[in-house]
Amino acid sequence: MTTLTGWDADEAVGELYGAHYRSLVRLSVLLVRDVGTAEEVVQDAFVAMHGRWGRLRDPDKALAYLRQAVVNRSRSVLRHRGVVERHEARATVAGAVPTAEESVLHHERRARVLDALRGLPTRQREVLALRYYLDLSEADIAATLGISRGAVKSHASRGAAALRSLLEEPS
Repeated sequence: MTTLTGWDADEAVGELYGAHYRSLVRLSVLLVRDVGTAEEVVQDAFVAMHGRWGRLRDPDKALAYLRQAVVNRSRSVLRHRGVVERHEARATVAGAVPTAEESVLHHERRARVLDALRGLPTRQREVLALRYYLDLSEADIAATLGISRGAVKSHASRGAAALRSLLEEPS
């Protein structure tokens, strides 16, 4: 990629958007498990970066900034979703229970691998998505998530082992 130093916000964001929008959406989809929400997360990250373009210390690290923003915003979505689900669970206990048909349809929509990913701890899921989906190096993952390279290795190893276990076919 060409250097972004000296570019104005419109040019730089346009270049980054054209080159990386899809991969950032795919990253967010792996974390939030919803395409529409993932697109909103990525759009918000681009808008925020555009607004702060003049304050970036190193414009050539803008892609790393975007990745980190997408992961952080995805985490926020998941935290919010958790609050909503807890609230709905309390309402369900107090009120109507979903029908059997609704439950079956809900479970049929989920893909097997995404189910397995969802079962992983958040940090393991994030590391695996960044490593195997975006093909980032350990150093890039560590910078994106704000953790050490050793922690990246540990989360990747544990996450991969857990996925293998979850996806094993019974004999």
